[in-house]
Amino acid sequence: MNKPTQSIQATNSSSATRAFPLSLICLTIGAFAIGMTEFLVMGLLPNVAKDLHVTISQAGQIITAYALGVAIGAPLLTMLTHSQPKKKLLIGLMGIFILGNALSMIAPTYPLLIAARVLTALAHGTFLGVGSLIATYLVSPDRRGSAVSIVLAGLTIANIIGVPIGTFIGQHFGWRASFGVITVLGVFSLLGIMKFIPVIRESHTTSLKQEIRSVLKPQVLLTLLVGLFGCASLFALFTYISPVLQSITGYQESSVTWILVIFGIGVTIGNMIGGKLADWKPLPYLAANFAVLAIILAVLTAALSNPILAVITIFLWGVAAFAIMPGIQLRTMTLAGDAPMLTATANHSALNVGNALGAYTGGLAITLFGLPSLTWLAAALAAFGLIGIGFSRRLDQSIKQKAKMQK
Repeated sequence: MNKPTQSIQATNSSSATRAFPLSLICLTIGAFAIGMTEFLVMGLLPNVAKDLHVTISQAGQIITAYALGVAIGAPLLTMLTHSQPKKKLLIGLMGIFILGNALSMIAPTYPLLIAARVLTALAHGTFLGVGSLIATYLVSPDRRGSAVSIVLAGLTIANIIGVPIGTFIGQHFGWRASFGVITVLGVFSLLGIMKFIPVIRESHTTSLKQEIRSVLKPQVLLTLLVGLFGCASLFALFTYISPVLQSITGYQESSVTWILVIFGIGVTIGNMIGGKLADWKPLPYLAANFAVLAIILAVLTAALSNPILAVITIFLWGVAAFAIMPGIQLRTMTLAGDAPMLTATANHSALNVGNALGAYTGGLAITLFGLPSLTWLAAALAAFGLIGIGFSRRLDQSIKQKAKMQK
C-alpha cells in the first residue's frame, strides 16, 4: 500500500524508520486530552447545571454544541488552514484547544460556556485528522495503521483513565477544576509537539480545490458513510448503557462505572488490534469486523439477562466496535491520494454525525419499543456498515477493471 501522498516528508528521516517514535506519544497525549474534554461533561452535567443555574436538559446542550462544533467546524477550519505547514498547524490547533478549555474553566455564564465549548471543538477533528496524517510519516510504511491507532489510543485511554479521574476531581473540587486539568494536559502536548514533532517539508502544496475533489471521491464518501454507521451503532447503545444495565441486567448504579471501565479496556485493545489489521488488508478486515460486531450485538440481546455473560459480551463489543476506527481513518486517507488532509478531518466530522445519529435513533427506539430494542438497533446499524463495505469492495473491483482496460 502506497502512502497517500509523496509530497510530505519529515526532515528528520531517521524518525520514519523507528516503529513508534516519541513524537507519536505527544500526539497521543493531545488525543487523550481531547477525549477527556469530549466525554467528561457527561458525568458532570448535574454539577454544571447547579453552578450555572440551568436545567439538566439545558446543560446537555453543552454536549450537543461540542458535537456540532466538531462536525461543522473541523472541515471549515481545515479548508481555511490547508496551506499552513503541518507542524505549525498542530501547534495552532493545540493553542485553540488550550484556550477553549481555559475559557471553559472560568466561564461565568451558560452562554459563555457554550461558546468556549464550540471554540474547543474546532480543534478536535482537525487535530486528530492532521495528527493521524503526520503519524503515517513518522513510521515505516508497513506500520502506518499501527501509528494511526497509537494516536487514536489517546481517545480510548481517556475513557478508561481520564474521564473517571476527571469526574472524581470535578465532583470533589468543582467541575471547573476538571477543565483546569485538561488545560494542563493540553500544555504538555503543545510543548511535546513543539520539541519532538519534526518539521514537515512539502515538495509541493495541494490546493483547496484538490482537497475538496479528494474528499468528494465516491470511494471516500462511501467509506465516510461506513464509519458513520459504525459510530451510530456504537452510540445507539452506549449512550443509554447505564439504564440498560440497571433496568435489564439488574446492576446497581455503582457497578456500572466498573463495567464501563471493562468496556473501555476492550475499546483500547480493539483499537490496537484494528491498527495492526489495517496494516494487513484494510477492506477484508473491515468487512469481517462489521460482521462480527453485528453478531456480538445480536448475542448481547440475550446476554443482558445474565450479569456475567453481559459483562463478557460488553467487553467483546468494545473490542469489535473500536477495531473499526483505525481502518476507516487509514482507508480514507489512502483513497484521498495526494490531498488527504481535508479527508482525514472530514472522517472525524462523519464519526461525530454518527454519534449524534446513534444517540437520536436510540432515544427514538426507546420511546417506541423500549430499552431491549437498543441492541437490535445497534446490530442493524452495524449491518448497514457491512453492506457499505460490500459496495465499497465492488467499487474497488470496478475501478481496477477500468484501469486494466485503459492500459
